[in-house]
Amino acid sequence: MAVPEPEQQVTDAASASRWGGLFRTKSVEQSLRDTDEPDARLRRNLNAWDLTIFGVAVVIGAGIFTLTARTAGNVAGPSVSLAFVFAAIACGLTALCYAEFASTVPVAGSAYTFSYATFGEFAAWIIGWDLILEFALAASTVAKGWSQYLGEVMEMLAEAMHRQSPSPIVHFGSVAFDWGAALLIVVLTVLLVIGTKVSSRVSAVAVAIKLAVIAVVVVVGLTYFKPSNLQPFIPPSQPSDTGGGVHQSLFSWLTGAGDSAFGWYGLLAAASLVFFAFIGFDVVATTAEETENPQRNVPRGILGSLVIVTVLYVAVSLVLTGMVPYTDLAGEDATLATAFEHHGVTWAQNVISVGALAGLTTVVMVLFLGQTRVLFAMSRDGLLPRSLAQTGRFDTPTRITVIVGVVCALLAGFVEFGTLEEMVNIGTLFAFVLVSIGVLVLRRTRPDLPRGFRVPLVPVLPILAVLACLWLMLNLSVETWLRFVIWMAVGLALYFAYSVRHSVLRTGER
Repeated sequence: MAVPEPEQQVTDAASASRWGGLFRTKSVEQSLRDTDEPDARLRRNLNAWDLTIFGVAVVIGAGIFTLTARTAGNVAGPSVSLAFVFAAIACGLTALCYAEFASTVPVAGSAYTFSYATFGEFAAWIIGWDLILEFALAASTVAKGWSQYLGEVMEMLAEAMHRQSPSPIVHFGSVAFDWGAALLIVVLTVLLVIGTKVSSRVSAVAVAIKLAVIAVVVVVGLTYFKPSNLQPFIPPSQPSDTGGGVHQSLFSWLTGAGDSAFGWYGLLAAASLVFFAFIGFDVVATTAEETENPQRNVPRGILGSLVIVTVLYVAVSLVLTGMVPYTDLAGEDATLATAFEHHGVTWAQNVISVGALAGLTTVVMVLFLGQTRVLFAMSRDGLLPRSLAQTGRFDTPTRITVIVGVVCALLAGFVEFGTLEEMVNIGTLFAFVLVSIGVLVLRRTRPDLPRGFRVPLVPVLPILAVLACLWLMLNLSVETWLRFVIWMAVGLALYFAYSVRHSVLRTGER
């Protein structure tokens, strides 16, 4: 196969004419040159430690305090720890693909930029629009969760001071406004405008707090640990009714098999659930353009953070299911504190609330960061207004950061999300699939590119990553799939109405 010239835009004229240029690709060399535009240049000041902190910051959130208990009590029993291992393997396979791409194309935008270099503009727009959904909904939803824990902490402090606790939610007639969630978004907007290095330092403090809380939970929990509570490790299968119609999983709808809890099917279903506790590690790849020596540091940050959070999840799940029988964790209200309350350790609720508050702060910050970097990359390519890609005094995309901050503050302040949270999951998995396939494509089309990190056992590992992600997507509800299709239809309308005519690759403007 002929290797394209380094300066070539890697596009086929006949195809561009026939399809309107939908599949024109942006060369890796052009992507790298764009990072030197004077008015759209990001400052490179992050190292591997900063990226590892970002990864741990965004992945370790309230899920470790709530999702673990509910999944153990309702779906998998003590084998929830094994479910975390299965989910970590799926994430690890995808993380290897992200690491290779980020070390090859160290440019802001993550999966969007990678798709532009491999599948072309149309696919890049699709994945960019998908990431907008993922990050915006996730940041706003998690901000509301942060506000709930803020209310618990304020109530705890008010009781200690014998005063009435204020509520993070105020009502204006029939309209409820969550000022706690909106305030968090405003503060993080200021921090991200000032710079990612400052944001990294704030994340480091918050990460230290939540890791200390997790350490206390594990150490104290071990004093109540009984090996007999781990038996049977994989409980016998039981029928489970999670609803029919659009509320059932796509897999159940396609096969008519129905759902079951516990047993091996319950274990696999649990892996699909706890997988979403890992969502966010891919955000590390969006900071590649702001990283010193990205070929080395980005893979270290992605893989290092994934190893750390996997160890923490497995440790907490083992301690939790060893403290009490898994049947005591059944129900939708079960949390990590439930196991401590069972033993009369009531102070654990306050400690866990503080840990969750610190944990969710960093989750929102890094998701917010990922959203701005994807929009920055899309604007620089002309798929969104190019004026948004200008950087400000601190070499950060100030305009985009402020706009995203306003939108997310309004969403977090006024909107109740409910089942929309699952759309974050399907968007993430869709991005994972494209990145994993993209590694195979770029290996074949551009074998000459220098790669700071290479996925081993190609094509086996990328193919396994794709299959793992597709399986997890099948376990999402039909309702989520329908909403995802509608969101993508809106994105297609916007692409053909604006982006296709203003694309830098089409207009030739730089």
